[in-house]
Amino acid sequence: MDRDYELQTHRAEDRHWWYRGRRRVIERTLAELGLPRPARILDAGCGSGRNMVELARLGEVTGVELSATSAALARERHAGTVVEGSVMEMPFPADSFDLAVSLDVIEHLKDDCGALRELRRVVAPGGALLVTVPAYQWLWSGHDEVNHHHRRYNRRTLLAACESAGWTCQRTTHFNALLLPVAILLRALEPLHSSTTHSSLDLWVPPAPLNWLLERPLTLEASVIGHGGHIPAGLSLLAVLR
Repeated sequence: MDRDYELQTHRAEDRHWWYRGRRRVIERTLAELGLPRPARILDAGCGSGRNMVELARLGEVTGVELSATSAALARERHAGTVVEGSVMEMPFPADSFDLAVSLDVIEHLKDDCGALRELRRVVAPGGALLVTVPAYQWLWSGHDEVNHHHRRYNRRTLLAACESAGWTCQRTTHFNALLLPVAILLRALEPLHSSTTHSSLDLWVPPAPLNWLLERPLTLEASVIGHGGHIPAGLSLLAVLR
């Protein structure tokens, strides 16, 4: 990710409706996993460490982050230990964690299967991996290019990568479903608005009332997912693996 865009992302993630909503989905999903307390938790590709703040409520959190800029910001949150390095080769013994999360990370990697194998190595038997990724290759756009994505996923391609790395799927679900039609329309109109940068569009934090309103669908979806429900379509795809 380009440094300027990286910093824009970190400035937005505390308040932006999408980041707030995703945190709700993750929180409700993890609540159903029956983790040991305190759990040993790995945030693989932790960015600025914002998700580590919530994860720390469940146990002892370690973050791994390739970017020195992001790793430094993550350490300032004091939510856990932050190691600067790649998720492709992590400096931990086998079976070090009860839970690993990798939130919108593996789509950035050329060798996603290699990263998933490394996550399999460091998660203890009986432990879990929670992965989120962007959905639908046919929604590929400038957003993916500015984020240096290698791919978007559907359920089949995500599970194929995970199973090839030794994981077994416990559950999958989409989320951010109610805004899928809006995203399709925006992607269709994208060529007509080339003067607007993708970073300014995707990371713009709306005024508080609109930001709150846009977050409501994700809050509803988090409740559905937290009660074991399955959302069949959406802009993001989530998998829980064992």
